[in-house]
Amino acid sequence: MKRVTIVDVARRAGTSTAVVSYVLNPGGKRVSDALRARVIEAVADLDYRPDRHARALRRRTRWGQVGLLIPDVTLPFYGMLAGSIESEARARRQLVLTGSTGFDAAAEVELARSFADAGVDGLLVAGMVDGAAVGRVCEESRIPLVWVHSNRGVTGTQIVCSDHVRAGALAAEHLIGAHKRTSTAFVGGFTDQHVQHGDRDTVRQRFEGYQSVARGSGRHIATDLTLAGAYRAVRVSLEEHGVPDGVVVGTFLQSGAVLRALADAGLRVPEDVPVVAFDGDARNEYAQVALTTVQQDIGEIACRGIDLALNGVSSDGGAPAPVDGKLGVTLAVADSCGCNARR
Repeated sequence: MKRVTIVDVARRAGTSTAVVSYVLNPGGKRVSDALRARVIEAVADLDYRPDRHARALRRRTRWGQVGLLIPDVTLPFYGMLAGSIESEARARRQLVLTGSTGFDAAAEVELARSFADAGVDGLLVAGMVDGAAVGRVCEESRIPLVWVHSNRGVTGTQIVCSDHVRAGALAAEHLIGAHKRTSTAFVGGFTDQHVQHGDRDTVRQRFEGYQSVARGSGRHIATDLTLAGAYRAVRVSLEEHGVPDGVVVGTFLQSGAVLRALADAGLRVPEDVPVVAFDGDARNEYAQVALTTVQQDIGEIACRGIDLALNGVSSDGGAPAPVDGKLGVTLAVADSCGCNARR
């Protein structure tokens, strides 16, 4: 069907295109109430919708737009990442179109195609499920594609990711080295048998790092990465295998369920069981037991990701800083390990 234009609206209202423009654009010249009513009625009758691309071309300063595919913005880490990416994009006069994939491959590809049709200047993908399919969509549309946080085996230069293996090792080193624990446990799953949806690739890398330090002395409590799954798995493990003398929780989401499972078993954190987790947000600082966590540099991930997505142009107009391997991680010590840093 032929697109309805401002000319059609003016003809239906019996007025000029200039008058229609005055009505549709706040701040324009004053129009009588009767004439305004005729224009609004014509707009409704014709179902007129302004052409956003034409509007953008008329602006003195045009904003671009980038796409962001994220599994679930309500999850703590992904919420923080989305907020940081939006802030970095805004500083470069870029709007962010965000789509939640729910770790669903079909939704991921569908959203990638939709963003390509919308004309995004670049696409960032976090928590990817089918990288090859998304890559083909972006290649066909000639859209720069950047993998952030995890990339499930996809290789190339457009990857911005923390060193999750080092993160797992750092958590284990703190419990085993600093606190002299000898029978720790890692909570989190990453196989098809246990996990249908979730950030399992990151958990697998963290478990690999944990194992490199525990060297066979650690216990693996496999979960489906949900709250209920983590609670059940920890309770069963406590009943069948006894109490570990330290716990590393593979994702921040599961940490609340793990703490509850330990408490319901009559165990105190950190007195009986010290706990270390990952990616604590600002709320962690005010929790009843603030978790010691291994933290990613989310601001740096967002900054580098946006720079790469915008055709390799950094915020200062030059080439983006090279990504030498993976981004570093740091240990944020709090209450749950027994260090009592806040006090």
